[in-house]
Amino acid sequence: MTAPDALPPAALTIDALEIAYRVRGRDRAVLRDVSFAIAPGEAYGLVGESGCGKSTVALAAMRYLPANGHVRGGRILVAGQDIAGLAPRELRRLRAGPVSMVYQDPGHALNPGLSIGRQIAEAFETAGARPAEARDRAHDMLQRVQIADPGRVMDLYQHQLSGGMQQRVVIAMALAGDPSLLILDEPTTGLDATVEAEILELIGRLRREFGTALLFISHNLPLVGRICDRIGVLYAGALVEEGPTRALFDQPRHPYTAGLLRCLPQPGRHKARNRLDVIPGGLPAPGTGTRGCVFAERCALVQPRCRDEAPPLHRLVDGRSSRCHLHDRTPELFLAPPPAPAAHPAAAAGGPVLAVRNLSKTYGQAKALDDVSFDLRPGETLGLVGESGSGKSTLAHLLLGLAAPDPGGRIELDGAALPPRAVRRSRAQVKALQIVFQNPGASLNPSRSVGRVLGRALRRLAGLRAAGPRRDRLRELAQAVRLGPDHLAARPRRLSGGLKQRAAIARAFAGEPKVVVCDEPTSALDVSVQASILNLLADLQARRGVSYVFISHDLGVVRFLADRIGVLYRGRLVEIGPADRVWSGPHHPYSEALLSAAAHGAAASIPAGPAPAAGSPGCPFHSRCPHKLGPVCEQVEPPLRDAGPGHGIRCHLAVEQLERIARGETPAKSARRMAS
Repeated sequence: MTAPDALPPAALTIDALEIAYRVRGRDRAVLRDVSFAIAPGEAYGLVGESGCGKSTVALAAMRYLPANGHVRGGRILVAGQDIAGLAPRELRRLRAGPVSMVYQDPGHALNPGLSIGRQIAEAFETAGARPAEARDRAHDMLQRVQIADPGRVMDLYQHQLSGGMQQRVVIAMALAGDPSLLILDEPTTGLDATVEAEILELIGRLRREFGTALLFISHNLPLVGRICDRIGVLYAGALVEEGPTRALFDQPRHPYTAGLLRCLPQPGRHKARNRLDVIPGGLPAPGTGTRGCVFAERCALVQPRCRDEAPPLHRLVDGRSSRCHLHDRTPELFLAPPPAPAAHPAAAAGGPVLAVRNLSKTYGQAKALDDVSFDLRPGETLGLVGESGSGKSTLAHLLLGLAAPDPGGRIELDGAALPPRAVRRSRAQVKALQIVFQNPGASLNPSRSVGRVLGRALRRLAGLRAAGPRRDRLRELAQAVRLGPDHLAARPRRLSGGLKQRAAIARAFAGEPKVVVCDEPTSALDVSVQASILNLLADLQARRGVSYVFISHDLGVVRFLADRIGVLYRGRLVEIGPADRVWSGPHHPYSEALLSAAAHGAAASIPAGPAPAAGSPGCPFHSRCPHKLGPVCEQVEPPLRDAGPGHGIRCHLAVEQLERIARGETPAKSARRMAS
C-alpha cells in the first residue's frame, strides 16, 4: 500500500486565491478566497456566468495576468511548485512543458503569416527539439489530433482551415511540451455540434493517452458535464459550490447552480408551452463589497440572515461543498415546476410571408447552396441547422440581399418577388426583412450611444423624422427589449454581451419587420443570458406576429424556439418538417447523426469521408452515411419523400426503413438488405 506522503502532488492547486485589478487608482477584487485542486489525470470544470472570474483563474494559473492585475493573497501551485517565485526563464520553461493553454478563439491564437507546420514546429523547438526533429514531430502530432493528410495541412495557412481544424492545430501546439496540465478556455464556442463532439472526443482520447489533467472552462454546462469528473461553480469571484459532476447536476446544493441548470432549454420545453427560467438581476460590479452572501440579491431563497452574514463553506457528503446557509433547501428550488406558458399564438394560416424557390448560390466551382425551397408563415419560426459550411449563412445573405442567388432562384415577400440585391429593394422591403447577428459588438457602432444607434434605425427604417415621435418610439422599443435609460446613454463597449444583444434585437425591430433572420444570436452567451434572450424573442413574436429564420448549431436552443426545422447539408435541404416530427423521427441519416452528436457527444456517429466533387450526382451525404445502400446513393439524386404532414426527407431509404433506424430496431446492414 502506497504511503500518503508518496502520492504525486496535484496537477494544479489553487489555495485561498485573491486577485484584484487596478482600475482608476482603485483595487477591484475579481477573485476572493478561491480554493480547489485538480488531481493528475483529472478533468475539472469551472462554470459560471461571464464576468464571474473563470478566465482570470486560467490566466493566473499561467501567470498571464494583465499589467493591472495582481495576486493579493493565496498560492498557485503547478505539480507542487509555487509559480509566484519563478524567474522569467523558469516561467518560460513551465509554459513550454508542464502547463499549456487552449484559448477560445483559435483564429487569434494562430499567426496568419506563418504556415501551420512552422507554427507547430516552433512549439516543439521551444520545448527543446532541433528544427528537423521539430517538423517531424509536428507532422506526427497533426496525425494524433486526427487531421487528415497532415503533410498537406503543414503547408497551409490559418485562413485555409475550418474552425474545427484550427482548434485541432491549437491543441496540437498545446501538447507539444507533453503538459501535465492543459487549460481549455471555452475551446468549442462557435463550433457546430459535430465538430464540438469531435473536439471533445479528441480531448478525452488525448487525456487518456497522455495522462493530462484538464481545467475546462465553459459557460456550456451540458458540455462540461460530458467531459469533467468534478465541477466548481464560480459566482462574482467566489467558488460557491463544488462536487462530482453527476451529483452536482442531479441535486445542486447552491441556488446559483440550480438557477444555471434551470436556464437550460430542456427536452419537452417549447416557447408555446413554457418560458425558460432566468436568474433575475445581474452580477455585482467587480470590487463591490458585501457583508453577506454575494448571491443574495438574485436568490429565490434569500432570508435576512443571507444579507447580513457571509455563509461559510459547508463540507457535505461525497466530496461536495456549498457556500450557502440554505444548501439543504436548494433541491426543492431545482425541482420546482417550470415557468408558466408564454402567450404564444399558433402560426397564422394562409399564404406564406416568405417563399423561397429553387435558391442556389455558386462561388467559383463550389456550390454553397443547391436548389433550396421552403415557405415561412406569419408568426412562425423556421430553425436552420447543419454543420459549418452547410450553407446556413449563405442562405441568410441571400434572403437579406447581401448576395445575389444564381439565375432561376426566387424569393417572394407576401407573394411579391424580392429584387436579389438589397440596394434595389424598396424601403418597405428592406425594413420587412431584418437580421440579428451572432456578434452584437461588431454590429453596433462603437462610437455612438445605444440610443443614437436605435434613433438612426428609427429614422431610416420607420421613417420617424420628428424628434418627439421618434423619442416616444425609442422609449417603447427599449421597454420591449428591457433596456433602461442608462443603457441607452451608454456606448456598446460599456454593456454586457446580453445587453448588447438586446440592443441589436431592438434595432432589428425598429421598422416593425415581418421576418427577422437570427444568425447564431446566442452562441457566445452564457446560459442565463441566453434564456432571457430566447424568452425575449418568443415574447416579441407573440406580441407582433413576426416570423423568424433562426440559424443555430445549438439544437437545444432550436428545439425550444422553432416551430419547423430545416436541416442543411453541403448546400442541400435534406430534411424539413414540424419540429416535433424532426425530433422524434423518422430522420434523415444526417439529422440522426446531428441529434446523436448533440445529445451524447457522439462524433463517431458521422464517419469521416471525402466530400463529393462539385456538381457530382447522387446524395451529398453518401460518403459519410452509415446506412448507404450502394451505387444508387452515389449516382442518383434522392427524392424528397413524404414522411408525414409537412415533413419531407431527401433520402433513398423508404420512410419505413428510416423509422426502424430511428427506433434502433434495424442496423445499417439490415437496412441495406431490406432495400435490395
